[in-house]
Amino acid sequence: MANITFSENSNVNNSIYGKSQAPIRMMIEKRGEAFEAESIAKQVFKTEKSTHWAEKFTSMTAMDGFEPVGENGAYPTDGQEEGPSKVLEHMTWKDSFSLSREIIDDAKMMDLRKKPAAFVTGYYRTREKFAAAMLGGAISGNGNVSFRGRKFDAKAADGQNLFYASHPAKIKGATQSNLFSDAFDEDTLGMLETRMQNFHGENGEILDVAPDTILIPNVHSLKKAVFSAIGADKDPATANNGFNYQFGRWNIIVWPYLNQYVTLTGTAIPWVLLDSRYNKEYGTLVWLDRVALDVRSTLDENTDANVWRGYARFTAGFNDWRGIAVAGVDGASSMSA
Repeated sequence: MANITFSENSNVNNSIYGKSQAPIRMMIEKRGEAFEAESIAKQVFKTEKSTHWAEKFTSMTAMDGFEPVGENGAYPTDGQEEGPSKVLEHMTWKDSFSLSREIIDDAKMMDLRKKPAAFVTGYYRTREKFAAAMLGGAISGNGNVSFRGRKFDAKAADGQNLFYASHPAKIKGATQSNLFSDAFDEDTLGMLETRMQNFHGENGEILDVAPDTILIPNVHSLKKAVFSAIGADKDPATANNGFNYQFGRWNIIVWPYLNQYVTLTGTAIPWVLLDSRYNKEYGTLVWLDRVALDVRSTLDENTDANVWRGYARFTAGFNDWRGIAVAGVDGASSMSA
């Protein structure tokens, strides 16, 4: 069931609007269920419930590991250090709609259905657009993303843009890039996968990053290239149809909302690789729900309108950049350089 709570003013139940309350609630819930089932944001972002006004995300460096000490040798002392941290503060979101007494008097059932449906559609569409705006802004190289008149932090925990050419290591190790210019094809898919598999942590240790998801905007040429590269077990580029090692290894997500927030007119179109397991365990793309959609129905004593108000608190942001990489971005460096 859709995660929505309802409250009603007793004056509404005792008024002419009383009989409309239950059907409207049912309509809102059913609409919410449909959007939750189809949400791409929930597939891309690590979604968690929060019980605080903000949440802090951090990581720990790896231990150095066991040492050879010989017979009856003393135990060496190992240790860890805290990696970069990120604090995400919740934002309050509100909306409302009203039903006039005339609508009830005249039995305008179409308006009784349309307004609640548009209301809950607007809530879930806002969530999808907000998630897409955050990721699209990061792909476009923005450290802050403006959405509906508010600014949101789009940097990773290391203080750099989520996609950046020289992410620094906190303890030791060379800088690393998860931002490239290469257009999608079978070869660059393998190259970007290898780059991510070689990402190292804050202490220079090799991590277990294993990208398994290809995320793209809804663009015909890019969809065709992706499914051509991974959709057959034989390599179409070879005369003898050699084995295609990319076949059957990827989860494909086409996100139409992303089209609004990335540049699609350059020499390449952005495409993203994501390690869904790493994202889940360490939090690369993070979504926090503090208060689920809370809907109240009240009676406006001045206009006699039935007012429905929606209140929610949630936010999204980025933590450990190592679970994601992007290519096809104009102005970035090529993986083959």
